[in-house]
Amino acid sequence: MALLTHPERSTFLSDHPDWEIDGEILRTTFDFADFVAAMGFVTSVAILAEKVFHHPDIDIRWNRVTIALSTHDEGGLTERDTNLAIRIEDLRSNP
Repeated sequence: MALLTHPERSTFLSDHPDWEIDGEILRTTFDFADFVAAMGFVTSVAILAEKVFHHPDIDIRWNRVTIALSTHDEGGLTERDTNLAIRIEDLRSNP
């Protein structure tokens, strides 16, 4: 799978302003009402990640969940990352 081009990265960020790119990492942070809500979201992300066999790095800090995506075996960002990011956004919007 090819790495995302600069225009593809820019388009994604323009369409999904809650995400940022730091080097070869696509990252966002979601805030929840409390720890239980945050963990429920993390569980949903884990189930989704297993289904698509693409696993994000997840950092949980009480009610804040940071998701970081990169296609490690390709050495950077690919369409797998942006596709999963969109699906994770959908989980957040439609729990």
